[in-house]
Amino acid sequence: MPEILDYARPAPGEPTERAVVTVVFMRLMHRPPRPKTVLPAGAVVTRERLTTDQYRAIYAEVGAPWLWWLRRVMPDHLLERHLASSTVSVHVLRVDGEFAGFFELDADYWPCVNLNYFGLLPGFIGRGLGKKLLDLAVDTVFEGATALRGMSVNTCNADHPRALPNYIAAGFTEYRRAREEWDIPVRLGFTIPEHLRG
Repeated sequence: MPEILDYARPAPGEPTERAVVTVVFMRLMHRPPRPKTVLPAGAVVTRERLTTDQYRAIYAEVGAPWLWWLRRVMPDHLLERHLASSTVSVHVLRVDGEFAGFFELDADYWPCVNLNYFGLLPGFIGRGLGKKLLDLAVDTVFEGATALRGMSVNTCNADHPRALPNYIAAGFTEYRRAREEWDIPVRLGFTIPEHLRG
């Protein structure tokens, strides 16, 4: 998507730090044969139409440890248009009423649906919610869909170490890897992990 390349390009002279990442592209062609996902007691996922401010808040909160930066530099008008699109849906996880995580689906690439973002707040990681939420994302895509060819996602070595194994466990298979260099604006306040420094 050319717009992403344009708005993610740093302004002339803007201080940046470089992260060199390996991106893993994955796909799932059929819903795995398993029972329908049941969330633990107190956990609820709802599809929500978020404002740009609401979206930026949860995106920053969930993605801070994993270098989620692209949407943070996305101009308001582009993010607003993205969130208003009929092909995009944001699904929010709350546990006992407290925000715990979210996933974002994008059918703009139909007949394939992309899992744009998926994650939990750090305090909710390690409680078995990630697997349930990922399975629910898969259920959401494949349930009742006609002419669907599959689901895609990408992860990278900036993500949580369990991200790739969790996608594999959910049925996704790798089909490509790519090396990417991210020039992340210093103003965003990220600390680039040593293993990603270019």
